[in-house]
Amino acid sequence: MRGGSRPVAHGATVCTLTPAQLARAAQLEAHQLRLQRLARLSRAQLQALLSAEPVEAAAWVTSAAECGVPAAQLRLGRLLLEGRGCARDPAAAYRWFVRAAAGAGAGTGAGARTSVHAEAMNMVGRCHELGWGVAANAALAAASYRASAAAGHDWGQYNLGNLLFDGRGVARDRRAALRCYLSAARQGHERAMNLVGRCLEEGWGCERRPAEAAYWYARSAERGYVRGQFNHASMLAQQGSVQLAAGWFCRAAAGGDAALRRTIIEALSTAADPVLRRTGQQLRDGPYGRGARIASSSAG
Repeated sequence: MRGGSRPVAHGATVCTLTPAQLARAAQLEAHQLRLQRLARLSRAQLQALLSAEPVEAAAWVTSAAECGVPAAQLRLGRLLLEGRGCARDPAAAYRWFVRAAAGAGAGTGAGARTSVHAEAMNMVGRCHELGWGVAANAALAAASYRASAAAGHDWGQYNLGNLLFDGRGVARDRRAALRCYLSAARQGHERAMNLVGRCLEEGWGCERRPAEAAYWYARSAERGYVRGQFNHASMLAQQGSVQLAAGWFCRAAAGGDAALRRTIIEALSTAADPVLRRTGQQLRDGPYGRGARIASSSAG
C-alpha cells in the first residue's frame, strides 16, 4: 500500500496508523536501538559519544539521560539551556540539572561522578540566581553553589564568592568571599584570580597587599581574561613599566567588549606618560587588532 499510513491487522480488525504515529513509532525504535548500543559502550566510548557536536549528539544524549546517566543529564541540560542541537527550553534544562545533581550525588565515591554532581549543582545554582527555567531565588542559588563549592568545583566556589561579596541570598561576608575566590583561583579559574587581585589591592575582606594583588592579576592576564589583563596593565603602569603596560592594555582592548575598550582609551588618552598616551591614540584611531599588534611586542 502506498501513501503516508500503513494498515496493521489485529485479528479481524485493521487499524491504520497516521503519519504522526508512524513517526513516533520510528522514534521509539531508534531510541531502543540507541539504548542497546549504549549498553555495550565502554566509559571512554560513551564519553566520546556524549561530547560530540550538539546536532550529532543530541539524540544520544537524550537517550542516555533518560537511562539515568548523570553526565548525559548534565549535557542535555546545557543543550536545552543554550538551544544547541535541540529547541531551547530553560525549564526542561533546569529539571535535567536537578536530576543530574541528584543522580550523581547518590554515590559516595570520588571521581567523575562527584565532578558531575558538583557541576550540576553549580548549574542548578545558576538557574536559581538568573531565573533560567525557574523563579529567581538568590537564597536557593547560594545553597546550590555552596554544595558545588564544597565538592571542589571552581565555578561553584566563584559563584558562591560573588553572592557572599554582594550579600545576595546570604549575609554579606567579604572574608568568606575572598576564601571562595582563592579556592577557585588555585584551581586555575582566571576570573577568580582577577577578583583575588581586586580584593588584595582594595583591602576587601583582608588587609591591602598590593604585591600579592599584582601576582594574581598577572596570572589572570596570562590565562587570557581581559579584565585581568586590564588590571595587570594598570599595576604595571603604576610601577613604571609603561612598555609592558601598553602591550597588556592593547591585549585587553582587543579581547574586551566596547565598554572596556572605551575605558582603556579614556584612561590612556589622559595618562601622564607619552607611551601610554600614544597607545591610547592608536586604539582610538585604528582597528583594535592593529592597535594590539603595534604594542604587543613590548609585552613579550
